[in-house]
Amino acid sequence: MAERRRTGYSVNRKILDEGAVDEMAQKSESKTSVCEKVKQSLRCSGPRLKNCLLGSFPVASWLPRYSIRDNALGDLISGISVGIMQLPQGMAYALLASVPPVFGLFSSFYPVLIYFLFGTSKHISIGTYAVMSVMIGGVTDRLAPDSNFMIWDNETNSSIVDTISRDAERVRVAAAVTFLSGLFQILLGLVQFGFVVTYLSEPLVRGYTTGAAIHVIVSQLKYTFGISPVRHSGPLSLIYTVLEVFYLLPQTNIGTLVVSIVAIVGLILTKELNAYLSKKLPVPIPVELLAVVVATLVSWQVNLQDRYGVDVVGFIPSGLQPPVLPAASLFGQVIGDAFALAVVGYGIAISLGRIFALKYGYKVDSNQELIALGLSNSIGGIFQCFAISCSMSRTMVQESTGGKTQVAGALSAVVILVIVLWIGALFEELPKAVLAAIIFVNLHGMMKQFLDIPALWRSNRIDMVIWVATFILTLLLNPDLGLAAAIAFSMLTVIFRTQLPKYSLLGQVPDTDIYRPLEDYNQVKKLPGILIFRSSATLYFANAEMYQDALGEKCGVDITKILSAKKKLEAKRKRHEKKNAKKAKKNAGDTEEPERAEQEDIAVIEMDAEFNPSLPKAIILDLSPVNFLDTVGVKTLRNIRRDYGETGVEVLLAGCQPGVVDNLQTGGFFTDKVTKSCLFYTIHDAVLHCQSATTQSQDKVTHTHTHTHTHTHTHTHTHTVCFTWKCLNRTENLIHPDMMKPI
Repeated sequence: MAERRRTGYSVNRKILDEGAVDEMAQKSESKTSVCEKVKQSLRCSGPRLKNCLLGSFPVASWLPRYSIRDNALGDLISGISVGIMQLPQGMAYALLASVPPVFGLFSSFYPVLIYFLFGTSKHISIGTYAVMSVMIGGVTDRLAPDSNFMIWDNETNSSIVDTISRDAERVRVAAAVTFLSGLFQILLGLVQFGFVVTYLSEPLVRGYTTGAAIHVIVSQLKYTFGISPVRHSGPLSLIYTVLEVFYLLPQTNIGTLVVSIVAIVGLILTKELNAYLSKKLPVPIPVELLAVVVATLVSWQVNLQDRYGVDVVGFIPSGLQPPVLPAASLFGQVIGDAFALAVVGYGIAISLGRIFALKYGYKVDSNQELIALGLSNSIGGIFQCFAISCSMSRTMVQESTGGKTQVAGALSAVVILVIVLWIGALFEELPKAVLAAIIFVNLHGMMKQFLDIPALWRSNRIDMVIWVATFILTLLLNPDLGLAAAIAFSMLTVIFRTQLPKYSLLGQVPDTDIYRPLEDYNQVKKLPGILIFRSSATLYFANAEMYQDALGEKCGVDITKILSAKKKLEAKRKRHEKKNAKKAKKNAGDTEEPERAEQEDIAVIEMDAEFNPSLPKAIILDLSPVNFLDTVGVKTLRNIRRDYGETGVEVLLAGCQPGVVDNLQTGGFFTDKVTKSCLFYTIHDAVLHCQSATTQSQDKVTHTHTHTHTHTHTHTHTHTVCFTWKCLNRTENLIHPDMMKPI
């Protein structure tokens, strides 16, 4: 392997502290006032108005420039393919939402058209989504359970469920929570709150969707086995449902189970064939559509419902539903669920949107996406739709079949419209077990996300903990509460990582201006008399005390003990001064006292400080990892500089970002005695400053000792008291002039 080419460079400049940098760069003191910022934001101009309108209505910016030659054929094939997928998936996911299957088709039509007008992603497929549907199902089952619609059947002399009234109420609940979640998304988009998705990290989203997929699977077991368990809600509802399914397994409908097994095996084999022939086929085989058509024909010919008791879809009305305003009386009961749906739906859509935008080189506006999804859900709620988002499987089909713009989504909505108006009634004999099988097979991609655990274990164990914790919380607390708990847990990991940072002492890479932790590198050298301290996290109220403790531990100095000893020594010195003053006053007033027989001959010679090489002369605090300082952080740095300064150690700050300097300025760190001269642009500047100060001090001592001088020993009758105290780096004799008065 060829040796990498290295280019040397050298820099020759003065040692720069923060004050010198401000002077050289001519720092501007003028700042834009809040009123001026408000005026600028409200100021209107022609270009700004045009950009605002085009940004709010994106279709007006790209549709006039739509290239029919380049995009039309790909969008047509892609739209038909996705529309065909929307049929079985919409009906299947309606079962997850506990509403009649036809409302899944409505949810695949209205919201898609709205997103076509207001969305900014060219490739994602908007429509029904398994995770959103199961969250809706939890709300509808909680507010409209079967027990509320029990009626007496005179033919069987037993209680049965009034499915017509129940389904109508569940549609009202689903429409209300969908409408409210859309309003939340619009509101968040208008206040530029698109960054909320940054709190949904990739491990959190993948762990959450995997946990939600388990909820989806469990909710469809009743269609697979032909049983009727009571659907529980609230924490631990998944466990209760699983236990009840096991309890009801002896009542399994054999005909339904056979249909489920055949459908699952057939779907898996056809999908594998589809993947094997993907490079040879111009368009993927519509696996779900074939399954739906074949299952409907078999059910109609064999009469599965009457002969074997297989549950089928039932009546599917033709035509579109008239708009109905959602029931405002339900808003108070579903407000928490609506907000969870708003955040989850947006997080999934924007994640996929950004992936394809990066791949194809265009930009997705996060705030406009919030507004587009909000309009899709709010308007969809008026037309009895349930909450939608972006489906990964349909998005992959839309992209792989040549879809290049939002026109593909609009064409898929046209396909659904044709099905709703004329073809939907043909699927009334479709067994629900086949729809459940479609859901199971489509979730195999989410089940593969369990492979994230060993991958994250090798790359980042904190992310692995977030993934596992999110998965467990979603299972135990249901998707809505599980998401909130997972976000809280993710935030706690950030707090813990800032509370437990890595503290290091830095040394110099020989012959460079680079400094690295001493414990991590063998060739890094510690500078004599200079201690460089770094924390891997920012400095704020949660870790300020630990920062001080870690600094003392790395220095090997108990600063509190030293300052306490100094205060005691100072108090003792003052007591002796006071005592000597009283004695001198008494001796001056007592004229009859004889002179002392013995007198002390004392030569008072002030001794220079003796340097202890085991302790530092200066401490440099590397603040380059610090991106902000709160009042507690500023106070901590001020206390460190004061405390160590009292023991004779110079404390310098290095690598401060401009924002941190502003925090120090506004936090009262600088005074008449403390200026920006203690802040240095780099660690190396601070090191050179310390070394030059040491050199000047040594030169001064050498110059003093080269002069010839005479010691005159003055013999005075004195009573002298000397106190000795050990500071951080020297031993001194403290002799106060008042303590040398003649007796």
